[in-house]
Amino acid sequence: MDINFELYRIFYFAGKYKNFSEAGKKLFISQSAVSQAIRNLEEKTGTRLFYRKSRNISLTPEGELLFKHIEKAYNLIKSGESKLMEIQNLKSGEIRIGAGDTICRYFLIPYLREFMSKYPGVKVQVINRTSSQIIDLLKNGVIEVGIPTLPIHDNNINVIDFIEVEDVFAASDKYSHLKGKKVALSELMEYPLLLLQRESATRRNLDYYLLERGLSVKPELEFESIELLVEFARIGAGIAHVLKESALTAFKKGELFEVELLDKLPKRKLGIASVKNVPLSRAAEAFVNLLCEKT
Repeated sequence: MDINFELYRIFYFAGKYKNFSEAGKKLFISQSAVSQAIRNLEEKTGTRLFYRKSRNISLTPEGELLFKHIEKAYNLIKSGESKLMEIQNLKSGEIRIGAGDTICRYFLIPYLREFMSKYPGVKVQVINRTSSQIIDLLKNGVIEVGIPTLPIHDNNINVIDFIEVEDVFAASDKYSHLKGKKVALSELMEYPLLLLQRESATRRNLDYYLLERGLSVKPELEFESIELLVEFARIGAGIAHVLKESALTAFKKGELFEVELLDKLPKRKLGIASVKNVPLSRAAEAFVNLLCEKT
């Protein structure tokens, strides 16, 4: 049966209040409109739904059966509306964010802490991936917001500039003869270097920067993690190319020092990425606004 759902809504109120006039008041329609709607519903279902005795009405057994189902459906709809309102008011909801381990640890955590404090009902999921993987996750709908290294060459991705980060070369006292000295990149290439794997945006940026200057690098060791680079630099395994923030503690303790270059490495830009023409959820929108406000 193809029945207008408005008829069921009117039936629900009539069955709930057992009074057509009262149902009309709740629905802001006339009593006669309620009566006509019930007659239409009875005709369409081929079933008498109410006993009518002067001003008093009551549900027939068939009406009672239908009312139980309509009541459940109405309550589910109201519950759905309530959940939507909670999401709109950020009392519930979910956000999925993609970011690299190091960026998350040294830059995102303060923002995440503030967001979760402000919106405790919103579930936050952070997926750690490289910049290229973050773009794939965005396009596949796995995450809503990503924090990749720029530039991003993809017309399907919208990017907002976020922050700049600085990479440095860190060494232990095994290379103390480099302290206080301005070192040329060409000279540094002669030392055992510890680098991230080629798949990382950080490594690609470094390789491109060296290539522009006619240089190439053959690392002593390659790692997936900045933290491992710092640890291996501590034990003198080589000179590590790391995010400056990741080595600050080691610098302060004197375990490592920053190798000063004649020409400083250019800073890297991080962006806030999302899929073009795909609206963000209310939670994701609030998180992006928080990132933009603080930068």
